[in-house]
Amino acid sequence: MQYKDKSICREELEKRIVHGLACEWDAARILLTPDIQRQMRRPLFRLSDMKQCLGYWSKSKREICLSIDFVLNHPWDSIKDVLLHEMAHQLASEVFSGEDESAHGPIFQEACLLLRANPKASGKYRTLHEQIQYDSVATEDKIIIRIKKLMALAESRNQNEAEAAMAKARLLIKKYNVQLIQTDAKRGYKSIFLGFPRLRHSSDEYYLANLIIDYYFVKGVWVSAFVLDKGKMGRVLEISGTDKNLMIAEYVYMFIKLYCNRKWDEYKVGTLYNHYHRIDFSTGIIKGFRQKLEDQDNGRSAVEGWEMVVVEDSRLRQFVDYKYPNLKTTLKYSGHRSPAVEADGIAIGRNLVISKGINESSRVAPFLLEER
Repeated sequence: MQYKDKSICREELEKRIVHGLACEWDAARILLTPDIQRQMRRPLFRLSDMKQCLGYWSKSKREICLSIDFVLNHPWDSIKDVLLHEMAHQLASEVFSGEDESAHGPIFQEACLLLRANPKASGKYRTLHEQIQYDSVATEDKIIIRIKKLMALAESRNQNEAEAAMAKARLLIKKYNVQLIQTDAKRGYKSIFLGFPRLRHSSDEYYLANLIIDYYFVKGVWVSAFVLDKGKMGRVLEISGTDKNLMIAEYVYMFIKLYCNRKWDEYKVGTLYNHYHRIDFSTGIIKGFRQKLEDQDNGRSAVEGWEMVVVEDSRLRQFVDYKYPNLKTTLKYSGHRSPAVEADGIAIGRNLVISKGINESSRVAPFLLEER
């Protein structure tokens, strides 16, 4: 759970979570046609101390109930995943009159399609992030194992060795994805949040989002999501891709966020710099790292005589088009506040090296990262 305020009592926290479930239900209902929306009435929401399942829909009580233990110990995207599943049960039974069919029969499957819900998000189902980590490890291949070893080598105190290891890891990631697409290998897609829902996001977060999308084989969309400490809907970056690519992208995202924070703590000592300077500094680091990745790609093309062609995963594009039927493109970057501070960040970002293994979930990444 992303809520950090330890001063709030358990009862108040649970009230906020229940309110968040209602807000997410309202947001999901918008995906339905006007006619179905009119028939789909908001239910009651409740948290319960249950052990056998993550949630359920009760037609007799007209309520969606989720496990207290589940909602208190998992991130909001996993909670939303289960909520949509139970909402699909509500849609199937109350609007489509599907209560006579088996629990996950054709009518329920149709409800899941309309709500973009996961038909499997119930019972003893592994939660979203547990699934990604488990499935990635369970289906490892030689390329992924080699990528992990290279990212471990990128910890070298020798900058040239570290740079070479990171560059080779990126090349293997690209080759892995090109092979998937060219052989049309069977692959499924999921979506997870990067970072936490907020009412506002600073410009450095948009730069980091675009870097992850451009270089790590995932698609990203800023979606509405409940902000628990504010009690209202905000936005969060949601990325979509294969389990392995989501795992890598999430790890890199967390690594860069922590790197920016650590470098800012060092940089601001003895200055009067404020929050806006921090944004410029972090933006600079991200821009510098992007320049480094571009230089690596251009250098490899020049040496080896071939272009780093961008390979479009048409299946992933279809998945994104289905999941987000009402996409709009907006620009959110703000102007420079301190070009000098950003320039210092760029210089630091050009020395950033992504290291460590990727077999651990980035939800515990802060305990794995150590600067070299």
